Amino acid sequence: MGALERVVRAAYDLGALASTDEAPGFYAARGWLLWRGPLSALSPSGTVRTEEDDGCVHVLPVAGGAELDATGELVCDWRDGDLW
Repeated sequence: MGALERVVRAAYDLGALASTDEAPGFYAARGWLLWRGPLSALSPSGTVRTEEDDGCVHVLPVAGGAELDATGELVCDWRDGDLW
């Protein structure tokens, strides 16, 4: 996780990942926040909701980044496989 977090902090404004029901404490202890807002993906046909992922995505804010509203919509890029 340390290597991943270093990449996120060096190259991105925000990191996001889905977790299992057993992992929230692990991520919280490392500074990740639970995203409480709706989740979507930017698909080839437009933005589509990914309701099945609501409540399981954590984000890693980057120091100096914009303030987050963790109740707003979060949209990820489309890719094959699991989106989050």
